[in-house]
Order: sequence, then structure tokens, then C-alpha cells
Amino acid sequence: MSLFVTFLGLINWLEAHLLSCPFKSHTGLDCPGCGFQRSVIALVKGDLNHSFQLYPASMPIIALVLFVPAHLKFDFKHGAFLIKIAYALIALIILLNYSYKIYTRNLN
Repeated sequence: MSLFVTFLGLINWLEAHLLSCPFKSHTGLDCPGCGFQRSVIALVKGDLNHSFQLYPASMPIIALVLFVPAHLKFDFKHGAFLIKIAYALIALIILLNYSYKIYTRNLN
């Protein structure tokens, strides 16, 4: 039980201490990575829908971060190819998401 309370305390602390975006602080506009921290916190809380809305690439990025060390340890047959495909898909998701933000003028 105390581990759960400690975990909740960590989440609350993270929410109160998010890093600021240098691009946004200088221009007032979101950068292509803005929303990632909030998205990961929503994901940790179990709110998948809100996490996706905040930053659609967060779940694939986390999956890739978990897959790469596993590939390095176990040397999967097509691991390197999958990593390259994942990088390309993540870049495409980020590009499409940022383009959508620009198109809808949702750059805060």
C-alpha cells in the first residue's frame, strides 16, 4: 500500500515539475515535441485516450525505448529492420501531428 502511495506522490510531483519547452518559451508556439511529458503522465495514470490526444507518438516512442534494449540483449532476427521502420513511423506520426496543429491553429 505504501508503494502505491509513493507512486501517486511521484506522479503528483512530476505533474507539478514539468520541464518547460525552450522553443515555446521563446516563440510562444508549441514545438513538435510539446505534450510528450503530459502524455506520458496520462499514460502512467492509465488514461490511454487522453495520452493519445496530448501526443500521439508517445506510446510508439515508449514501445521503441523498451524494444531497443531487448533487441540489443537478445539480438532478434529482424530487430534492426523493425527499429528502422519504427523510427520512420514515429517521425511520420510527429510530422502529421504537428502539421495538424498548424492547420487547426492549435499551437497555443
